[in-house]
Order: sequence, then structure tokens, then C-alpha cells
Amino acid sequence: MAKKRRPETPAAVVENPWPLRAQAFVEKHSFALFLALVTIASVRIALTYTVFNHTVDEPAHIACGMEWLNRGTYGYEAQHPPLARIMTAVFPRLDGAHSWNRPLMYNEGAAILYTDDKYDRTLALARLGILPFFWLASAVVYLWTRRWFGPLAAFFAALAFTFLPSALAHGGLATTDMALTATFGAAFFAMLVWIEKPTWPRVALFGAAIGISILSKFSVLVFFPASAAVAAVCYVLFERPSAARVFAELKARIPQLALALLVACLIIWAGYRFSFDKVNDPPMFGGNEGSRAAVFRRHPRSAGHNRLGNPGYLLGEYKETGWWYYYPVVLSVKTPIAMLALLGVGLAVGWKRRRESPAYWIPAAFALGILLVGAFSRINIGVRHVLPVYLAFSVLAGVGAEWLWRTRRVWVLAVLVLWMMATSALAHPDYLAYFNAFAGDEPSKVLIDSDLDWGQDMKRLSARLREVGATEVAFDPFIIAHLEAVHGFPPIKPLDPRYPLPGWNAVSLTMLKLDRLGLKGHPELQPWPERTTPTERVGKSVWLYYVPPRR
Repeated sequence: MAKKRRPETPAAVVENPWPLRAQAFVEKHSFALFLALVTIASVRIALTYTVFNHTVDEPAHIACGMEWLNRGTYGYEAQHPPLARIMTAVFPRLDGAHSWNRPLMYNEGAAILYTDDKYDRTLALARLGILPFFWLASAVVYLWTRRWFGPLAAFFAALAFTFLPSALAHGGLATTDMALTATFGAAFFAMLVWIEKPTWPRVALFGAAIGISILSKFSVLVFFPASAAVAAVCYVLFERPSAARVFAELKARIPQLALALLVACLIIWAGYRFSFDKVNDPPMFGGNEGSRAAVFRRHPRSAGHNRLGNPGYLLGEYKETGWWYYYPVVLSVKTPIAMLALLGVGLAVGWKRRRESPAYWIPAAFALGILLVGAFSRINIGVRHVLPVYLAFSVLAGVGAEWLWRTRRVWVLAVLVLWMMATSALAHPDYLAYFNAFAGDEPSKVLIDSDLDWGQDMKRLSARLREVGATEVAFDPFIIAHLEAVHGFPPIKPLDPRYPLPGWNAVSLTMLKLDRLGLKGHPELQPWPERTTPTERVGKSVWLYYVPPRR
């Protein structure tokens, strides 16, 4: 990559001492400000740990990680690698939690969470294991931006990422998505640093980062090549190197690439306890199939999952094979509008300066590669599956913010930054269910599942039912949980999809929009909540109805 560009401060700015002094302060204390931003974000994340109950996938990840730690095997599910799952189980294990050998991973995870009346504590400890990945993702954004655009842009990029609701949401859940974001970003950044100056230590670090990213989530096996391929195409288009030069550089780097591959393989092998024989798919996932080869080519169950598709919902439409435009729509409504504006400025600046340095177009290439993969994906269940794009978006937002600063549009920048920060603050603690104004007053008409209702509001629903004195509730929960025994629910009876039952009826938006309360196979029938105004909304994801008893 070409040497980083450090634009000189225009003379017009020099005439105004206030912007110049502020700029000098930020540049001098950029790293300290970055640490302050990460600390603030970490506190905000930690404050959500006990607000929400576990989401749908968290018990399964905790169960798999606990199995690896406690039993030395990895047999519940090989569709996902173990690293993030191990991290969700480390602190609960240190606190005394252990495996229960339940046959299904979701039940095993529930058993771990509900042991010894320590539900909130165990869940918080599991979520705490993901926080280091949020720190790593933030560091990638800061270091990437600082290396090629300077400390001022790096500060604004870090601010954008650490105030991003989706990053705060998935940085606070015991799942694999923030782990993928952090480690994939670190691997791509390590590759850029190595390409800039190909030394043996740098290529070893690149190989280690690749190995760790593969251990985090198998999605990297398609995301990384796609982003690298888009970057290579852009390199040819914008830099126009000769074929002889390209082949000469590739040939010179083959030995170092071999080392990177070796380091990556060793790390992956270590992640599976130096034995892939202990990795199986249990009967619930289709038989006892060994997974040696699966580690180096996305697990066959993952590929099969994508071929078969997954129930999805977008703009009022149900589909099992996905939409090519799903993720652009998701990003347009799940990203703060102020950040979208800064991203737009950053893209414009990057395009204008694309021939000055590859640094200006590489973040866009990184994001585009991920979105191209997403366009062909049949699993459309939330922004979390393309969460790494926000690393590049934040870098570009930092570039846009710096340009606004240096071109004396300081007040425009101040409005956008304050708007973004206020949006994020007002979203607390419901970062998972955050939508911008483009989604309208009813986001469930646009998206559901892990973007809105991942089963996270059961504690709130329980508290509200106690407040109104409910003696029973009709409800079909979206998660496996001990709602009556632990969370204080009154007796639960099944919802009738045709008409509301007398008394209290609670409706999960995902169960309504995705499953149609059990009427998915009967398009001629309409579930009653679709034609009835709810009495109130509990949290962001549950509609609550009260129907007076019949006389």
C-alpha cells in the first residue's frame, strides 16, 4: 500500500485558533480518547447484562463451550467452531458452572444457566466473555484508521463504532457474531500490514489472525476471500499494475504465505484440542459424522443450511431462500442516520482520492465483499450476519468526519456527531432492537428475529404481568426458558391463533410475523393480532393484549 496521506491543515483553519487547538488536542491524545470511548462503551454494554434474559442462541453457545472446557469434547454441534463458545463458558466455569450431559444443546445451556439460582450471575458472566472481542473490534477500527488516515480520523472512527447500537448489542451477548467481527477484521488488517511491508513476523501474525478468525466462525471462510478478491479487482482497476509485476510479487511471497497457512492450521488444530476425532454432529444434526475436513472447508452442515435456506422476513414478506437485497435494507434501517451521512461523505472522499492511495478504497472493498456474499446467502436472519461491515463503515465515517473538519464544515460535523451520540444514548438499553427513523413507527413491518425480537424481553414481560395482577397468560414463547419457575410468570397456556382468549394474551413479534402463531401453512387464515391493536407493548418485542372475560 502507498504511504499514508496526511493532509496539511488549510490556511483558513490556521486563521481560526479554536479548531486548530481542538485538532491538536485530539491528535495528541488520540489513543487516550480511544481508551475512554471503549471504556464508556464497555460500561454501557455491561449495564445491559441483567436487563435482558438470554436470547434464543445463547444457551446453545454456552453449552458447547462448557462441553469443550468441562468434558474435553465438542460434540453438540460442529456447525460453528469453538473459540467464541469457549469464551462464553470460561467465566461461568470459573464460577462453578459445569456440564449436565443433556442430550440437546439448548436444554444443556438452560440447565447451566438455571443452576443454583444464579441465573443472572451466570448469564452476565457468559456475556462478559464476549467483551474482549468488542475491545478487539474497536482496536481494529482505531488502528486501521490511524495507520492510513491519522489520529484525528481514528478518533472519529472509534467514536462511530463504539456508539453504534448493533455493535453494543452484539458485544453484550454470548454469541459468535462479535467474535467474527473482531477476528475477521483483525485478520484483514494484519494482511494489509503484511502486504505493505512483507516481513516474516508480520506474515506469522497474519497467519495467527487467520487461524483465530476461523476458530471464531466459519463465515470467515467465505467473507475473507470475497473481500480480498474485491480488493484485488480494485487494485487492478485503480493501480493498473503490469502482469509481470503482479506475478513477480506473488512468486516472492509464496514462502511467507506457506508460513501463514502453517501457523493458521496449527492454531485451528489447537482450538480443537489437537484432535478432530472429538468433533461430531450428534443425531439431532444428522448423524455422527466426523469433522476433520470440515475445519478447513466450511462445515458441511453449514453449507447444507445455506442450501436449504432459513425462514426469513423482510418488509412484510416471508421467505425461506432469502432476498439479494436483504442486507442493504437491513443496514439502511439498523444504522444511525448520522453515521450513514458520515459514511456517505467518507465514500465520496475515498472515490475522489482513489488513485492517491489504496487506503481510500480498501475499506469499501472490504464491506463490498461481505455484502456480495450476503446477496447470495439464503440465511437472512439479521444484521449480525454481516456485522463486520461496520468496521469498514466506521473507518469511512472517520475519513468523512476528518474531511468535514479540515474543510471548515465543523458545525456540520458537530451536528452529525452529536446526533449520532444522542441516538445511541436514547437507544439504551435496547441496542438489539434499535431502528432508525427510516423503519417508521412499526419496525416489525420491516424486520424481526435477531434484529427486533430474539426473545430478550421475558423479564420485562414477567414484571408487567405481575404489575397488572395477571393470574394466567396465553403466550407462545420464542425461547427455551423456565418462565414460570424462575422468571415469575403466571401459569402459561397456549395462544389460539384464531382469536384472543379472555384475559391476558402476550404475542412475540417473531412468532407472529415468522410463524404466524402456527398458521404459516394456512395463508388463507389471518392471526388475530394482525387485525387487533395491542393494549400495550412490553419492551420492544412483545405485544400485550387484555380481553375482558365473557359474561
